[in-house]
Amino acid sequence: MQKIEAVDAMGQRSLLLPAWIQQALAANERLKLYLSVLQAAASHADHPEREALDFSAEMAAAQTDAPWLRNLAATASRVDDALLLPELPRLAKHLAEELATMARPLVETEADRDTQDTTLRTRVAHWSAWLNALNGDQLTTAQLRALTSGERGGERGGEHAGEDSLHLLVMDLHRQLNQLAAALATEDVEGAHVWHVLPDDKPRIAAFMRGLNRTAPLRFDHPGLGTAATRDGTRLLLQNDIGENDVHVLVVQVEGRTVTLRYSDLHRVRFEFFQSLLQPYGARWGNLESKIEARLNEGDAFTFGTAWFECADDAALDATLEGIGSRIVFLIDWNRARKRLLPFVGKAGAIAVLKEAARLDAGHMAWLKCGGEALVYAAMQDVGQGAFRTFRIGDRLDTVLGDEDAQAFLVEVLRLASEALLAGQPAALVADETRLLLARSVRHRSEEFELLEEHAAYCHALAQAVSDGLEHDVLQSVESGAAMAASREPASAAQDLAARAKRWERQADHLVMRAREEAQRQPRWQPFAHVAELSDDIADALEEAAFLMSLIADGHQQGFADDVRETLLQLARAVLSAMQEHIKALAIARDLGSGADMTDSDAFLAATWNVLRSERQCDELLRQARRAMLASLRDAPALMLANDLAQALELASDRLLAAGYALRDVVFGQTGERR
Repeated sequence: MQKIEAVDAMGQRSLLLPAWIQQALAANERLKLYLSVLQAAASHADHPEREALDFSAEMAAAQTDAPWLRNLAATASRVDDALLLPELPRLAKHLAEELATMARPLVETEADRDTQDTTLRTRVAHWSAWLNALNGDQLTTAQLRALTSGERGGERGGEHAGEDSLHLLVMDLHRQLNQLAAALATEDVEGAHVWHVLPDDKPRIAAFMRGLNRTAPLRFDHPGLGTAATRDGTRLLLQNDIGENDVHVLVVQVEGRTVTLRYSDLHRVRFEFFQSLLQPYGARWGNLESKIEARLNEGDAFTFGTAWFECADDAALDATLEGIGSRIVFLIDWNRARKRLLPFVGKAGAIAVLKEAARLDAGHMAWLKCGGEALVYAAMQDVGQGAFRTFRIGDRLDTVLGDEDAQAFLVEVLRLASEALLAGQPAALVADETRLLLARSVRHRSEEFELLEEHAAYCHALAQAVSDGLEHDVLQSVESGAAMAASREPASAAQDLAARAKRWERQADHLVMRAREEAQRQPRWQPFAHVAELSDDIADALEEAAFLMSLIADGHQQGFADDVRETLLQLARAVLSAMQEHIKALAIARDLGSGADMTDSDAFLAATWNVLRSERQCDELLRQARRAMLASLRDAPALMLANDLAQALELASDRLLAAGYALRDVVFGQTGERR
């Protein structure tokens, strides 16, 4: 089926004449071929000892290469006075179809001006019926002559003078087709095939073609986007064939400052995509229809709809036409691109990628030409072989990068492919850029660091609370009613501190469990889960310190002199300082894997070394605290709890150092992979 059938179904027949003439001339070539083969078949049947003629060149010129037609002459034979042709029913069917195609531009446009008694329209109807009534596999001599004779009445006398034939009708149709084509007086406006338009129509046609030509290079070598324009009464009509599918047709009608667009598509989802592309231009759509035409889409249903655009002035009219024209290229091979995106993102994600690529005037054809999904699979495999084994077989891009980042990556790949091919660069360069882009996208992913930073925030809150509690002396018991009246009991404050610390520690635990789950699913999470597990020991030690403070405040602070409290406070402050340096290291580490300079690297190393110095300071402060405790504390429970508190704080510094070393391994792995 041809595009002209779809345009005809839309009711825009005045656009069809050039296409009909083109199809009619092609049908003429095939009709002449069929009749020549039929004559050769009769000759071969009369002289079977002769080799059958070879019509390969003629078949190539007529763009047909059917085995039955190649073998028609060789299979012909005589039965009494009849010509036996096993493929006669097929031949008759093709002759009738091609005759209808050849006659269409003449009989459908009232161009019948034959001076003979029998009009072309009547002759075409007669021979169509004659061919359709031809049964069996034999032709009589009279029937053969009726098909192939080229003699007219007066050219040669005899009993058959004045008889019509299919061959004569074909010759007459061809002559009038040439006259009609010459009288059509077509012209070209910015690449549009134009006829019978007014001078005021040409700026409108030029505006539409300006948009079409701006994005047309994005189709590359794919066929389509041919545009025809004509005037039909008060309306200017423009038709674009988009691609090769017979129902994928777009017709634009301009009347005054109102633009009406009629569009048909066999894919409902692509129709809706096109609706979204036209939304910025103020399209108002009527109800969509599901249509069935026996001539189109093999009789299957397709979607048809109409949109209207109301324009305030000529400038707005031209802008609307230019916008419509610029969006058409993004429909070519759209469904193929959508399907090839589905292994990486969901259905909605694939459409979102194509929408954004169209908005950026990048499109998807270059990506398809460069390999499509193979580009992304190769990049995933390459990145999956890195230090963190980011991708495994069966992983989807959106499950690893997240929906938004996966879509952003694919849009960028489509944009890179378009820019590269438009600049004449090879597809191999696009493949390399895709791998580098995915590697950067993975390294820019901050989800793992966000989890570590969130966990570190809970640890910092714990360290800050313990330090503040010691600084405000929540360990002291209430000694007078006056103190109770001035403030709530310190023991109660210490209990509140312990309760808050427990909640924070549990929330930190949940983050560790999440990191473990991610590590089981995605190998790239494994080093981060290890850091989280080590960091959780920090939270456990600080939560234990807060709990011990609540026990001490609950009547076990006998002998707590200023020097004991001061050394414990110094120990807590050292842990808090180390925690702050660890958070600083995390913030720097987030970006170290994506081209950081030496200043960032030095700052990261300085922060980790500060954690080491704090840990060594805590070792010394623990010893000082024990000396002070032994000198001041005589109550066994008080001594035991104070020592446990000091050990818990020092343990937090040890665990901070272990987490810091694990973080260094992560960063060194990233920068090593980058190199």
